[in-house]
Amino acid sequence: MKKITWIGTGVMGKPMAYHLADAGYEVTVYNRTYEKALTMQDKTTVAKTIPEAVKDADVVFTIVGFPQDVEEIYLGDNGILNNVKDYAIVVDMTTSSPELAIKIYEEALKKNIQSLDSPVTGGDLGAINATLSIMVGGNEEIFNKVLPLLEVLGKQVTYMGKAGNGQFAKLANQICIAGAIASTAEALSFAKANGLDETSFLEVVNNGSAASWQSTNMGPKMINEDYDPGFFIKHLIKDLRLSQAVGEEGSLPISKQVLSQYEQLLEQGYGDLGTQAISKYYKSK
Repeated sequence: MKKITWIGTGVMGKPMAYHLADAGYEVTVYNRTYEKALTMQDKTTVAKTIPEAVKDADVVFTIVGFPQDVEEIYLGDNGILNNVKDYAIVVDMTTSSPELAIKIYEEALKKNIQSLDSPVTGGDLGAINATLSIMVGGNEEIFNKVLPLLEVLGKQVTYMGKAGNGQFAKLANQICIAGAIASTAEALSFAKANGLDETSFLEVVNNGSAASWQSTNMGPKMINEDYDPGFFIKHLIKDLRLSQAVGEEGSLPISKQVLSQYEQLLEQGYGDLGTQAISKYYKSK
């Protein structure tokens, strides 16, 4: 499996595709905004269309924005499944709908193609440093074939079971993130309102039992009002809406509340800020 196609060269996809190129694989990239892909022509081949990008690929990776984007690039007339060669493997790393992941898996099988749903967690830094945690659903034999590629991209690669299970695992992960990042912002707001130095307080948190990845990495950004996106608010909103749609009514009260907070920020035009900008919600209270 030497010929790799990578579709989606944004904040996450670009460094991930570069890791595969640096590992010695022949990588072709495609992005719907062609100019963004052109910045990668130093180490990859840049294609102008999906059919051109995937026609010779042994493995096709995708990481795009929303489920509707996933559906279009896989199932559209000019999409992956209609243009990739027989017995190729497709790996969607977008956080998307478990139902859609199962649909793609079933449609792929009809065309002698194998599909894995393989979302990631770890943000832009995880993508840049190849330290992502990757959760995978689909056929286990196919997972084992692709595992060497996935290990180039992340430090933890876990097989979760049948098709769709990678996406179910990622949605559960996003529920964890929602609680952790909101509680970090809320605690900092409480500390400041009661006269504490935020930086000193955060040092206490991050050296005690309340420490989390969110408090360690996003806490300082909240204090410094650094809202550059490693992970967009609009994308976490998408993830939390997906989890609410899958979960039973009333079964996810914490993430439902955090979703409401982020939706208010989205209405104020902050969808392209990083998720740490939830601190703006508390500063407005």
